[in-house]
Amino acid sequence: MPWWYFEKEELKNTPSRKDNVEFDTERRYRREATNFIKECGNLMGLGYSTIHTAIVYLHRFYMFHSFRTFPRYVTACSCLFLAGKVEETPKKCRDIIKKASTILTSQKMMSFGEDPKEEVVTMERILLKTIKFDLQIDHPYRFLIEYAKCLKSNGNTPKEQVVQKAWNFINDSLETTLCLQWEPEIIAVSMMYLACKISKYDVVDWKGRVPDHQKWWDMFVKDMTKNILEDICHQVLDLYQNPKGKSEAPDSPPQLPPSKASLIKASPPPQKRAKLQQSPVMNPKVAVNHIPVKVSSNEYDMAKVPHPPYGYPSTSYQQPPPPAYLVQSAVPPPLPAHSNIHHKPPLPPASNYPTNNNIPPLPPSRYPAANIASNQFYQLPPTNNYSHKNNRSNHYHQPYQ
Repeated sequence: MPWWYFEKEELKNTPSRKDNVEFDTERRYRREATNFIKECGNLMGLGYSTIHTAIVYLHRFYMFHSFRTFPRYVTACSCLFLAGKVEETPKKCRDIIKKASTILTSQKMMSFGEDPKEEVVTMERILLKTIKFDLQIDHPYRFLIEYAKCLKSNGNTPKEQVVQKAWNFINDSLETTLCLQWEPEIIAVSMMYLACKISKYDVVDWKGRVPDHQKWWDMFVKDMTKNILEDICHQVLDLYQNPKGKSEAPDSPPQLPPSKASLIKASPPPQKRAKLQQSPVMNPKVAVNHIPVKVSSNEYDMAKVPHPPYGYPSTSYQQPPPPAYLVQSAVPPPLPAHSNIHHKPPLPPASNYPTNNNIPPLPPSRYPAANIASNQFYQLPPTNNYSHKNNRSNHYHQPYQ
């Protein structure tokens, strides 16, 4: 899997910086695109996980591309469109563009070009290749809830209030590049630490504490120093020092023609064929008795040529003579009748059947009626060796004497 965490020196040497975009301007572009995703996602009823995933996609994308090459609002719509599929909250592309048109001005919507839907869908393909199809994003919210359940304090401040502040700090941290610097576990610990400091929530004890843990965050993140926590907290607090909309530089001009996303197309969409008022092949007037025959150029095609009705000449090949029964009569003649066709043939005499002389003669039967045709069937006579069963009385008689 790719490694998505960068050093601060790498964050100051992005493709936008190489494209003559100032560092503060790039930060402003990221913040504007992030706020647009939040506002558009909230208007469409998307959850925090979908919005967070889309913002992480945006930050990762601009670590490999410049803001001058791809406009931020088109990329933001593509990130939101892709994040909805990943987080199983899909939204139609036209609905996202419709909401974007209500948020953005007409000048900013000019960066979407003549076909905004095609622009967003094409940008989605570039986004997938840029993030290397690494779609699963871990959010700090899950770790924040788990860590807060383990903390204990003797103060009067409710824990729910502290967790809510830490949750808001995580939402605001998306406007920075913290998701490109630290793992979600470290961000969750840092925002909880900042919320505890502001709310004066002193952590006295925590569940699962061992003697090696000097601070409560040592149980969740090893080798976590206080300097790292302070640095992460200061990056979030810097967002509240400069109020938005007072001393901001003007927006970047829209790209005309549209962005490179519209130029990196595999092939133009197929155009529908216009309806023809008249067939391009003119139908010449032919004679009534004319029979159209396909003219073949080789012997292979000649076999596929249908036979014209017999009696008409053929101009494509030498027609074979028709069968005789077609010339004489369309109905084939009946088969010759047999003299004895309605009579069964006589059976062969019994003398013609083979006889088996190896069969021994049958013993005489005790009953005289059985001796009449003793040669045709065999009936086992009763003997004195076993008793005879009477089927009517259902009992056995004594053996015959």
